[in-house]
Amino acid sequence: MWLTRAAEESEIPPGEATTLVADDLTRIEGIGPKISGLLQGAGISTFEELAGTAVDRLEQILADANLAGLANPRTWPEQAGLAAEGDWQRLETLLEELKGGRRA
Repeated sequence: MWLTRAAEESEIPPGEATTLVADDLTRIEGIGPKISGLLQGAGISTFEELAGTAVDRLEQILADANLAGLANPRTWPEQAGLAAEGDWQRLETLLEELKGGRRA
């Protein structure tokens, strides 16, 4: 059973099914609608899932879709971790350091 963060914090009785709500992965520098759809197709639809995904796997997902040169996923898990924690201020600070998803 998948729970959204809101569902985990609410008073949903144990065992009651909930629906996974996908996060807007395009908030991550370097992820546009096409790559977001690709990640969702690979089972990565939340910031928490993206934060827990190894960079090697992300690179392989891009390579399998012939998009390896389109984006660099090296900072995606770090960015997604901040988003999953709701630390938007630190994420904004990190985004200012990045150029095309890479540290400048």
